[in-house]
Amino acid sequence: MSSPNPYAIDADTLSGMKPLRKVVYSVGSNLGDRLGNLQGAVDAISDTPDVIVVDVSSVYETDPVGMGENSGAFLNLVIVAETTLEPRTLLERAQAIEDAFGRERTGNERWEPRTLDVDLIMVGNTVAEKEDLTLPHPLAHQRGFVLVPWAEVDPKGELPGQGQVADLAAAVGRDGVVRRDDLAIDRD
Repeated sequence: MSSPNPYAIDADTLSGMKPLRKVVYSVGSNLGDRLGNLQGAVDAISDTPDVIVVDVSSVYETDPVGMGENSGAFLNLVIVAETTLEPRTLLERAQAIEDAFGRERTGNERWEPRTLDVDLIMVGNTVAEKEDLTLPHPLAHQRGFVLVPWAEVDPKGELPGQGQVADLAAAVGRDGVVRRDDLAIDRD
């Protein structure tokens, strides 16, 4: 979590320990065992050293965004965690988890179906604009499949530079985002 004090340092000067920062992941799947893929991602993130999962949203079924009509619906959820890890390390871990579940990277996969998509939405108040890492996620404030599940578990959360998650979720609406109470993720 970030400090409201703009002069706060990023490490405890006596111990050298880094502060915990909130990290938010959006996880989705529309190929194969969709629920199993989500469960695997939750487990892998939970097993990541120096990442403490705080909450996992319900599972939502969502329309594919920007994909062809035959792409199939996604199952999505959001994971809110705390970490001392750097954004680059968190991104590399997310990509390794995707790879472990058969995610193929063709160069055009942004708009293709996938076994698993693990997006790093935010890490504390970090703002980054690099070729392969942009934080906060540049489209998160427009996506119901991110905002609706996130608002469920962290309605007072803030997307840096965009506002409170509950307000953003209300603005984009719930069209094409359906909570699936018949599907559950094991959070242990």
